Amino acid sequence: MARIHITLQGKGGVGKSVVATVLAQYIASKAAKPLCIDIDPINATFYGYRALDVQRLQVMEDDEINPRNFDALIELLAPLESAAVIDSGASSFVALSHYLISNQVPALLTEMGHELVVHTVITGGQALLDTVSGFAHLTSQFPREALFVAWLNPYWGPVEHEGKGFEQMKAYLNNKERVSAIAHIPPLKDETYGRDLSGMLQARLTFDEALSLSSLGIMTRQRLKIIKGLLFKQLDQTMVI
Repeated sequence: MARIHITLQGKGGVGKSVVATVLAQYIASKAAKPLCIDIDPINATFYGYRALDVQRLQVMEDDEINPRNFDALIELLAPLESAAVIDSGASSFVALSHYLISNQVPALLTEMGHELVVHTVITGGQALLDTVSGFAHLTSQFPREALFVAWLNPYWGPVEHEGKGFEQMKAYLNNKERVSAIAHIPPLKDETYGRDLSGMLQARLTFDEALSLSSLGIMTRQRLKIIKGLLFKQLDQTMVI
């Protein structure tokens, strides 16, 4: 059995690619390196991580799913014995979600002996309501074969609305039985931890690559090591990864 992990969220710039890269690194640290695929038609951030051997596949064409290219994606996934991590883009959210559902792709993957795990990011700040809406759309529309992990990203502010945290929000309460796990991204926005992580991400480096660089200061590497530990500890508690 292979777990097929895919990021889906209709709001851009909320951290989907960060989630994909962390997932890929975590899975590689526990088992075989996963098959990594970037299907974002505009911002192929995931593809930029050379150490992860990310393939790029264009499944979108003129704002619609290209069936033949999507067929090629399924052919890549079918024989897998380990895991896959797929990063999608905000611009493909509606078309891709509809295509996955209407073509019964979660059920197809189950028949192959695989599991589909959808990772969706909910962020604080101005994008909060949009990302919560995207979460509600996915969890209410996808069939039971799909599992969900909600990632809470407080980079732009606390993930709360009118004094309620995500787990008290109506969107979560109405769909909580669909959520296998909630992962909390640390609020890293200061001039030390946040700056170090931002620099690593901009350089498209994995944690291991960054930690091996003697050009980075000792304390920079120490802070990145701590961030890696915090994120990986979250995933240790997530049974569907």
